[in-house]
Amino acid sequence: MKIVETVSALPRKVMPNEDLEQFVDTSDEWISKRTGIKQRYVALEETCISLAQAAAQKLVDKTNISPKEIGLIIVASMSQEHSSPSIASQVQAKIGATKAVCFDISAACSGFVQAFSLADKLEAYYQNGYAIVIGAEKMTNLMNWKDRSTCVLFGDAAGAILVQANGHSAIIQESLACDGSQGAAIVAGGTSLARSVSSDSYYQDPSLKMKGRQVYDFATRQVPKQIEAVLKSANLTINDIDYFALHQANARILKVFQRKLKIPEERLVQNIQNYGNTSAASVALVLNDLRKSGALKLDGSQKVLLSAFGGGLTWGTCIVNC
Repeated sequence: MKIVETVSALPRKVMPNEDLEQFVDTSDEWISKRTGIKQRYVALEETCISLAQAAAQKLVDKTNISPKEIGLIIVASMSQEHSSPSIASQVQAKIGATKAVCFDISAACSGFVQAFSLADKLEAYYQNGYAIVIGAEKMTNLMNWKDRSTCVLFGDAAGAILVQANGHSAIIQESLACDGSQGAAIVAGGTSLARSVSSDSYYQDPSLKMKGRQVYDFATRQVPKQIEAVLKSANLTINDIDYFALHQANARILKVFQRKLKIPEERLVQNIQNYGNTSAASVALVLNDLRKSGALKLDGSQKVLLSAFGGGLTWGTCIVNC
């Protein structure tokens, strides 16, 4: 498969750090210094579903393809409004892709990378046609707006790519991983079912909870190792990669990645200042920002490394021909 086009779908409401000062004990200086975030988009009218639908419609409109040519739709999300029907099936209904196989995956911030890998493996479902891969999140569904350790970090958005079947893998090399023993590091969405299986309020509370130091230590230790291993398996070096599209969790974490891996600053894209942490939408937004700037050509001449980490704990890296 090959990537044909990228898009994003953003809520109308922009929330700068100063707005958060009105209802939580924080400040623009505190947030900026510790995270690199200056603003985020907040879905007041939009839903996770409508953001995903808007992204898919943009892809159809931008490329002028027939929805009947789309054979697969995968949506990565951890903040969907309900369990069934899937977001992907509702995207199908919106754009009229009646021949598409549709499903969602839940891998938190790693979701888009894993969905991309799946689309690459499932090309048989869209032979001679297209697939859509979407990362869509309404993280504000999961926020406790009194918890400054989490509510300042996240934003709402959807990012999507259109891929075309061509009989060849777009992925040069990849590695996907999970350490379920660290699952308690990021927990969200506790329901009445959670109350029936655990008396621990940590799991019952529906709002997102994160053990920030544990996630930071995990990410800065495991992700660089995985990136180095994937590069070695592909017989490539850092200098062979045109751009690094990494999950935008925290500017400090990105800085550690850059230092440990010796990535040239101009090749490591940072847009967390504009969107915050958008979980499964994050890497897709990086790709779209590269595309909008003209840096990402999508003519097969570039190599882009995608890497993300998140709840599970999960992490994944793939090197892609773009």
